[in-house]
Amino acid sequence: MKRTSLVLGVALTALGALFAYTQGQKPLDPFEEAMRQRQMYLETFGILPGELYVEEGKELFYRKGPSGKTLEACDFGKGPGVLEGVYAILPKYFPDSKRVEDLETRIHTCMQKVQGYKPQEIKRDEVRAITAYVASFSSKARMQVVPKHPAELAMYNLGRELWYWRAGNRDMNCAACHDRYAGRRVRLSPLRSPSQGLGSEWPAYRFEADKLYTMQDRLAFCYESIGIPKPDYYSESYIALTVYILAEATKAGHSFEELPFFTR
Repeated sequence: MKRTSLVLGVALTALGALFAYTQGQKPLDPFEEAMRQRQMYLETFGILPGELYVEEGKELFYRKGPSGKTLEACDFGKGPGVLEGVYAILPKYFPDSKRVEDLETRIHTCMQKVQGYKPQEIKRDEVRAITAYVASFSSKARMQVVPKHPAELAMYNLGRELWYWRAGNRDMNCAACHDRYAGRRVRLSPLRSPSQGLGSEWPAYRFEADKLYTMQDRLAFCYESIGIPKPDYYSESYIALTVYILAEATKAGHSFEELPFFTR
């Protein structure tokens, strides 16, 4: 509640200042606008909204579940409790769940299998916050998503199919925007292709929406934007697309931004 109130107050202050600033002036470049808003948050409150989500996630990470265990007992890819750099290697195959999982799905799995929560007891906002906390240990890290296991290769191929799959009333796909218009803008937002580092900024606090977006949230937003019903969270569609996007970004030698990122 404390985090929500502060974020709301910060957002209202920032949006009010932005309105005053832009009256009679040329709108700022989206990136410059985001950086200006970021600086305003820091100067006014001394903290960024993303940091509040990280702190909330930290509390949830060390909270004991019904089994009496915390998420320290979860293996995120480098052994139980190891968080440094794990976001940079995900998604990957996990033998215990017998599936390829991204960070959000892995958290969801461990909250059930390690901590003893029932699926209906797991709140989406809590998974978001924990994702922000764990991802913060891979801030600026070089991407290392290299499919090797047969299940990972299958997910990469599925993700590539979904990337080019045209569907919905608008007959759209991911490539129609992100490949065709890479380097240009749609609705003032810059577009990048996977080879240009798409995905490097998530999870991120979006000041226009006044909330944290994870990679799955961003993909869900894309689905809705092109008129396709979004899949259920933690489903194969999100994981497969993430494998494809980050594997292509890895090939091109990209690194993550400061996580959680601050964006428009």
